[in-house]
Amino acid sequence: MDLHGSRRTFLIAGASLAAAKLSFPQSAGGALTAGQVIDRIKGNVGIPWRSQTVDNIIAGSADMPVKGIATAMMATFDVVKRAAAAGRNMLITHEPTFFSHQDTIDTLKNDATYQTKLDFLTKQQMVVFHFHDHWHGHRPADGIATGMVRELGWEKNADPQNARQFLFPGTPLARLAKDMQTKLGIRVMRVVGDPAMPVNRVAASWGNVSLNPGIPLLSQHNVDVLVLGETHEWELVEYAQDMISSGKKKALIILGHVMSEQAGMKYCAEWLKSFITEVPVEFITTPEPYWSPDNPVA
Repeated sequence: MDLHGSRRTFLIAGASLAAAKLSFPQSAGGALTAGQVIDRIKGNVGIPWRSQTVDNIIAGSADMPVKGIATAMMATFDVVKRAAAAGRNMLITHEPTFFSHQDTIDTLKNDATYQTKLDFLTKQQMVVFHFHDHWHGHRPADGIATGMVRELGWEKNADPQNARQFLFPGTPLARLAKDMQTKLGIRVMRVVGDPAMPVNRVAASWGNVSLNPGIPLLSQHNVDVLVLGETHEWELVEYAQDMISSGKKKALIILGHVMSEQAGMKYCAEWLKSFITEVPVEFITTPEPYWSPDNPVA
């Protein structure tokens, strides 16, 4: 999700945990533990650790020995099973494991799907760490945004005055959308706007974008297109349609949530390798959840 989306409002309260790093016990034989991995993340992310955050261990425990690490956009059961098969018993996921951004499970305790997934994680002695808030907050730049820009090859298009905006030389909207679809490997993409509209400036807000900041971003006079992962159709999509109907040259490119942040967790694996050398670290792709009736896939 995008740093400025409605689900991402940090509650800045209390002292920073980064000011006094937590101490986690080593496992027998001095093996690297999940807690020590998290400690290193806290020490390298470039911002103080928030006292209130979703970035926590969701399954397993801090003292579990780590044999290998996988990063993923979302800890779907498919991703969890592939991580286990690869011997990566610590999974660092950007989005939730149990279907709620806040990882609330009170209503799921008797749910068969939840229990099956939890039982598998327990049996495989896996640790799942939710790494959302601080990866977006990473300095010098948002880790998700960095990965997405690299994957698209947009470094050369970046506005030096605004890291969230990108410059294009009058590229037709349809061509820009197709280029993004190809580079990101997206099966299902939605676009609002005139396919032939020349695009000169794009604003990007990766992940979920609510009405606010969606409207302020799209309504900037020099922004032609807003790229995002997902939004409510009765909010930002309707607003964009009304802008177009009132004569404004505007467009939305809606990538899908997973595909709009996936490359950010690919980059996360590279980042982790810079300070974790004892165990293998790899990125595991989260499959795009959608397919088109014109091209059905299993």
